[in-house]
Amino acid sequence: MKNKLAIHGGPSIVPDGLKNIWPEITQADKDAVLGVLESNILTGGVHGPEAAELETEWARYNDSKFALAFNSGTAALHTALFAAGVEPGDEVITSAFSFSGSYNPVLQQHAIPIFVDIDPRTFNLDVNQIENKITSRTKVIMPVHIHGLPADMDEVCSLAEKHRLVVVEDACQAHGATYKGKNAGTIGDMGCFSLNATKNLSGGEGGLMLTDNDAYVSRAKMFRTFGEKEGDEQDKFRSYESHTMGYNYRLQELPAAFTRSQLKRLSDYNEIAVRNGNYLSEELGKIHGLIPPYVPSDRTTLYHKYRLCFDPEALGLTIPATVFRNRLVDALEAEGVATCLWQTKPMPAYRIFQSLDSDYGTGHPWRSPFYDEDIRYDPEEYPETSRVLDTSLCVNTEKHAITVQSLETMELYVAAFHKVFDNLDLLMD
Repeated sequence: MKNKLAIHGGPSIVPDGLKNIWPEITQADKDAVLGVLESNILTGGVHGPEAAELETEWARYNDSKFALAFNSGTAALHTALFAAGVEPGDEVITSAFSFSGSYNPVLQQHAIPIFVDIDPRTFNLDVNQIENKITSRTKVIMPVHIHGLPADMDEVCSLAEKHRLVVVEDACQAHGATYKGKNAGTIGDMGCFSLNATKNLSGGEGGLMLTDNDAYVSRAKMFRTFGEKEGDEQDKFRSYESHTMGYNYRLQELPAAFTRSQLKRLSDYNEIAVRNGNYLSEELGKIHGLIPPYVPSDRTTLYHKYRLCFDPEALGLTIPATVFRNRLVDALEAEGVATCLWQTKPMPAYRIFQSLDSDYGTGHPWRSPFYDEDIRYDPEEYPETSRVLDTSLCVNTEKHAITVQSLETMELYVAAFHKVFDNLDLLMD
């Protein structure tokens, strides 16, 4: 009975209530948010003290000249593309493996996402495929530091310099990760981050952008606030005059205060994530057929998602890999291991790219007067992304990130994996 899988009625390995909830909310976090309510200053932007201080602190944390705060990471990316001069009909090269928050800002600028397949070891965009995707319409390369592991930035920046392109880093999962000693988000022309509750720097919702470029930050500030030019804090009157198109992308004071409090513990949380991820890799790598995430020696990862692959051939699977994957997730969850899939196909296979949005619109921006190319998104062009997603799972969930788990919990996770893989034949019936 002891070795009977929990999914079949046996006892689970990880006790109920042992896993810590993310984000961890301390009394200091509560005091920070309550302080905003007591101050009665609830709006952000240029005059919001919490948002302004967050920008100062995030710039200092990353040794950057400028940081701007936004109401989401998607808004930060959209603003960065505007600041980079992306216009209707331009092309933006990015990874086929990410979240819709990566490509939607491109579409919001009426530009065209051009996807690149991934390196199967790092899960980041394959830099060897970028140059073949560059055309006269290309304006930006947007690498995604997926799961908290920086992309191959030397190669990306070299290609950008060669073709006079702008690099916007999607660092929404990589707060504090490093590439050759530099923080993610500080290597390209601009770097953008999410403060969503799932991220290792959490504000509930929100976003941040880094840059050292005065022109980019000037354009970004206008875009963030209705196209207005932000005055200094001594300005008595707001003109409300728009100098360009813009949005209300400002971060508000409550999430800014919460983020500032969380930022004080970011380095500690990152250390826990790295410790837990490295432990899982060392132990789970001992199980035949499992492939832990690969981390090149010149960079650090945060294991925002700890993605574990399996080798169907080594396991001698007699059922489709996706069927086994789903059964494995069910078995591990029954044992108390936090697991999820987080994406199941390349983004170019999404309905919006297969229909070119003709189901809900007129095919814009692909069929606009600004773009006369006959574009198609063929999922078969991204085999590595498909293969990785078919043969992997993430050992964490939105509420149970390894960022905040004890080593004891990780040890029980490993024991649960051993239990399941000792009974692997039961998952292939």
